[in-house]
Amino acid sequence: MPKLEELYLSENHLNGTIPPSICNMQDLTILFLKSNHFSGEFPLAWSSGSHIRIVDAAYNNLFGNIPATMGVLSFLEILKLNNNNFGGKIPHSLHNCSFLKSIDLGSNKLSRSIPPRIGGSNVSVLYGTSEYVNEEPTMLTLKGQELVYNTTLMLVKSIDLSSNFLEGEIPQEICSLTLLGTLNLSRNQLTSNIPSIVGSMHMLETLDLSHNHLSGHIPQSLASLTFLSHLNLSYNNLVGRIPLGSQLQTLSDSSIYMDNPSLCGVPLPKCLGDDTFIATNAKHSNEDGNDNGALWFYVSMILGFIVGFWGVCGTLLLKKSWRYAYFRFFDDTKDKVTLAIALKVARLQRKFHHV
Repeated sequence: MPKLEELYLSENHLNGTIPPSICNMQDLTILFLKSNHFSGEFPLAWSSGSHIRIVDAAYNNLFGNIPATMGVLSFLEILKLNNNNFGGKIPHSLHNCSFLKSIDLGSNKLSRSIPPRIGGSNVSVLYGTSEYVNEEPTMLTLKGQELVYNTTLMLVKSIDLSSNFLEGEIPQEICSLTLLGTLNLSRNQLTSNIPSIVGSMHMLETLDLSHNHLSGHIPQSLASLTFLSHLNLSYNNLVGRIPLGSQLQTLSDSSIYMDNPSLCGVPLPKCLGDDTFIATNAKHSNEDGNDNGALWFYVSMILGFIVGFWGVCGTLLLKKSWRYAYFRFFDDTKDKVTLAIALKVARLQRKFHHV
């Protein structure tokens, strides 16, 4: 069937191997083989002339290596080979798939390190758009639960490499996927620190790094992920204070950080010295408040003097009639005060003579 464009064989009881000749179907764009009993190796002879965009062979019994020739599939957008028995390493050639936006290789037996790049050169991965409307239900693990996607599958931007035997560091390059929505690297053997620039993945909604051997502090940049709604860092060796941030404060479930004995801070118990830290801050705040209060008192007094002085003197200088009235008022007042004093003195003198 050389002209076949879409092939849906999901959720049957098909077994045996996937025919290698499927690689020769150059016009094939969609291949759904998930949830069957296929075994053996995945077809190897993929060619650059293929127009395939979606490959879903999840939930089978496939084994062997993921073919490096899949890197020549320049139109590939979604690759789902999860829940099989694939081993070996993730092919570095996948970085040639410049339109790749969603990849799920979870629940296999993959090992070695995570390639520094998955998808096109300088992160064209996850930037591709598609007019295709998918009608085949697809299961994805997002936000800590399995969700079924139909027509919105092409909008999902995710990487799921969970439940394998991947080791080494989390590549810094993965943080350059600024439109990535879901990153699931849980249940592997990853080590070292969480990349400090994890906060550059601005659109990230789900981050699951649980059940690894990650160490060091949680990067402060994590607090800048304003769309983050599901986070799991449990069962690692992370240390220090949990970063503070408006979005992180909404994730108040302590199980997010479970079994990291050296972590502390909200929502876990206080860090050692937190009370002293708070008291010291309060003291400095009060001192600063007192200093600021005294400063503003003097500033306001000076400003009041300036405003009052020039409010009167400036008016007198500019308005001649007001100036005459002002001084006449003082002359009249002076005369009245002088007369009052003279009368008071005269009364005292008469009173003194009578005595």
